[in-house]
Amino acid sequence: MSELEQLHVVRERIDTLDQQIQELICERARCAQQIAIIKQSVGDSSDFYRPEREAQILRRVIERNRGPLSNEDMGRLFREIMSTCLALEEPLQIAFLGPEGTFTQAAALKHFGNSIETIPLRAIDEVFREVESDAADYGVVPVENSTEGVVNHTLDMFLQSPLKICGEVQLRIHHHLIGYIESIHQVHRIYSHQQSLAQCREWLDLNLPDVERVPVGSNGEAAQLARAESGAAAIAGQCAADIYQLPIVAANIEDEPNNTTRFLIIGTRFVPPSDDDKTTLLVSSPNRPGSLYRLLEPIARPGLSMTRIESRPSRRGMWDYVFFIDLEGHMENESMAKALEDLRQEASLFRVLGSYPRGII
Repeated sequence: MSELEQLHVVRERIDTLDQQIQELICERARCAQQIAIIKQSVGDSSDFYRPEREAQILRRVIERNRGPLSNEDMGRLFREIMSTCLALEEPLQIAFLGPEGTFTQAAALKHFGNSIETIPLRAIDEVFREVESDAADYGVVPVENSTEGVVNHTLDMFLQSPLKICGEVQLRIHHHLIGYIESIHQVHRIYSHQQSLAQCREWLDLNLPDVERVPVGSNGEAAQLARAESGAAAIAGQCAADIYQLPIVAANIEDEPNNTTRFLIIGTRFVPPSDDDKTTLLVSSPNRPGSLYRLLEPIARPGLSMTRIESRPSRRGMWDYVFFIDLEGHMENESMAKALEDLRQEASLFRVLGSYPRGII
């Protein structure tokens, strides 16, 4: 068989597979519609979006993956299928820290897929209020960056908000220099969020040491300014480049290639176990010797793994602090439930902010 004949055979095979894939996707969509009808018939008013169920599906997808597509690519394909099927009933309304083109929007799309309606808001507290008032189904807010540390405003909002943590997203942060310019030598001003400027400082010092750097509220705003000003550029992600249609002049200019930001999904309900979960606590105790040890001892006793602890002023009095603690496991697990009850007895302030599926891809 000649090479042209072999090529024809392979292409015919691809056409057949495309048809089969399309038919299976349509069948999956009809099953999703059936589930919605069944839930409505029995008066089930619970959320049609189930974070624990989607996490389980994606984990199985990744476990089955044998390549050549990466786990991330395979997971993204199935995420979009699930997102599209879910939107047949009703598109999710997702509030995020805007404007459009921010990494927070990219995190929302990574977690929920593109078949959602995104609501850009100007501040983290506005995202919380949008979800609290049921104007949005869920919100997405940044909580920590691997190089810049914790986002204090997000943690502080949990001191006064009743919202729960329903999920997490880890997003690799790639910064690009974007704008209507042919080369970096034509740039006379760079707009970006102050954290992005800090994360690209070495590249900027080496390549554009004399160019003015202007910090703005977000990378989405930076892209808007760069698009409107001749000779200006922005440091932003792929999402902003796509939305504002700005060419990438220099790609991946971040100083730390593993720079990652963690985002939280916030909602009004607790999430059932998914078999691979994390739990976040908000706790405090009277300011006396050994108080932190007594808070941590119920966690250490059964061998629970603590992955993070942060302290923040409680706003209840001078030098009074609260602690945000992340644990591996779900609050309904037997060992976790016993530890949390012991911790509740020791703490002067105790809240479970949420048990939620660990970020997958």
